[in-house]
Amino acid sequence: MSREIAIEVKDVQKMYKLYDRNRDRVKEALGLSRKKRYKEHYALNGISLNVHKGETVGIIGTNGSGKSTILKIITGVLNPTAGSVSVKGRISALLELGAGFNMEYNGIENIYLNGTMMGFSEKEIDEKLQDILDFADIGEYVYQPVKTYSSGMFVRLAFAVAINIEPEILIVDEALSVGDVFFQAKCYHKFEEFKEQGKTILFVSHDLSSISKYCDRVVLLNQGNKLGEGSPKEMIDIYKRVLVGQYDPSGDDDTGEAAEGEEASDEQLPADAQAKEPVRATAVEEQKDIGRNPDQLEYGTQAAFIEKVYVTDEKGTITTSILKGSEFTIHMEVSIREDISSPIFAFTFKNIIGVEITGTNTMFEKAFLSPVKAGERMHVTFKQQMDLQGGEYLLSFGVTGYSGDTFEVYHRLYDALNVTVISDKNTVGYYDMNSEIEVAPM
Repeated sequence: MSREIAIEVKDVQKMYKLYDRNRDRVKEALGLSRKKRYKEHYALNGISLNVHKGETVGIIGTNGSGKSTILKIITGVLNPTAGSVSVKGRISALLELGAGFNMEYNGIENIYLNGTMMGFSEKEIDEKLQDILDFADIGEYVYQPVKTYSSGMFVRLAFAVAINIEPEILIVDEALSVGDVFFQAKCYHKFEEFKEQGKTILFVSHDLSSISKYCDRVVLLNQGNKLGEGSPKEMIDIYKRVLVGQYDPSGDDDTGEAAEGEEASDEQLPADAQAKEPVRATAVEEQKDIGRNPDQLEYGTQAAFIEKVYVTDEKGTITTSILKGSEFTIHMEVSIREDISSPIFAFTFKNIIGVEITGTNTMFEKAFLSPVKAGERMHVTFKQQMDLQGGEYLLSFGVTGYSGDTFEVYHRLYDALNVTVISDKNTVGYYDMNSEIEVAPM
């Protein structure tokens, strides 16, 4: 017996007309031009998907893939150029928080204004008012014009209105990370409540840890096309290939879509590299720069020079996203420009506020204590298991050493590489202790 469908999207297209000059737009609007003066850009190109009642479905993809566009079409903010959308149930959408707020009205007035726009009666809003005020927690400011609010108070109120309407379908677009850390925790707790209550949720986020943790199924979009849908792990694996240019949607991989619950094997993915070795070599060199910070801080004598830094996952794929609990490798490619008695190669993980979390070097590990000669090139690898909590991190690198008793920095790169840790289970602090728990009666 098939489950009830809450959202049905059939062959949806969204085309925008791109004009080189504003006067071409005016001529066409006035009917003064007989020839086409615009280029067609398809933000969505024949997208179809179903979301079943009580299901949490995530949509992922690179910037410009059409994620926000499909949500706006589902919620009625945009009309599709072609195709159809059917929605069964009352929707609350967290798209552009505060859209529809009147800056001259106070908070209370805007609650009623937005509630009415969502289709609720004054009586229904009366019943929800206290819950909204408690969730927003902005005190007496709720009686002041919203134009006087700080940005934090504004998004708190907007989020509180959207989340406390008790919808049958919740649509979220990158809106769970608003306000301070305590308010964010409250938002995620409410999100989990919705999921436990069996609400239908459509969730768009760049936070792959949240996608992995909350979603039953994931849809992967790229440049307006649907590449596939399936389990979070399956789609995140393919998404990582898209990020580093190792996935070709035009390849012979059965339309690029994997059936739900079916693992995508390497054989299903394009392998141009095997057919064209020179092209592959060039592509790999380009992939090594993915995630590199163009504003990294660097200094040193350059007696040794760090040419490339990158990360590979347990399959050897160059990536900036690592699954928590999996094995990964940090790579440094270093050219030696002067004779060095014993270089020390190092890396450090920092969180996004600059706190050093962990790191090591070849001296600590007693892994390489040999002299090197000018002209040599070294490939240094650090292999380990990823036990950091899910989140965003920055990698720094260094090559140092001693000249007699004098410590010398040959080359350092600070905040050179961004790494995202994907996790569906975070514990307290920076690290997971990987505890084995047993509870037994005494």
